Amino acid sequence: MAEGLMKKLLPPENGWRIASAGVFAGAGFPVSPNAVAALKEKGIDISAHRSQPLTEKLISGADLLIAMTRGHLDSILQLAPQSSGKVFLLKSFGSAELAADIDDPAGEALGVYRHVRDEIDAALPDLIIYMLEERK
Repeated sequence: MAEGLMKKLLPPENGWRIASAGVFAGAGFPVSPNAVAALKEKGIDISAHRSQPLTEKLISGADLLIAMTRGHLDSILQLAPQSSGKVFLLKSFGSAELAADIDDPAGEALGVYRHVRDEIDAALPDLIIYMLEERK
C-alpha cells in the first residue's frame, strides 16, 4: 500500500523511482484483496502489483530505504549493515518525536487495512519533505 500511496504523491514521470520489497516476501505474489480495496477507495489501483523480496542489489541501488517496523529495519541492517545511513522507519520524519512502527495488516479485516492505509498516508508528507531537502 505504501508504494501505491507514494506513487500517487510522487509519480515516476517526475524522476522518482519508488519500489516496494519485503524482507520476508516471496517473488510474484499478488496484493491482498483488502489492500486493493483500501487503496481503490483512494482512487489508486494496485491490483497488478506483485511482491518482490528485498535483495542486496535492491538495497545497494537505493538512495533511501523506508521500513514500516523496527523488526524490518533490523532485518535490512542484518542483510546489509553498510546501509545504516539510508534506512529509516516511515514514522521517524517530521514531527514524529519517537519513531514508531506501522503494523502489517496481513490477514486482517478491511477496516484494519484502512487504518494502516491512513497511517501510511499521514506519514508520507514528512518523508517527502525529507526527500526534497536531501535532493537539493
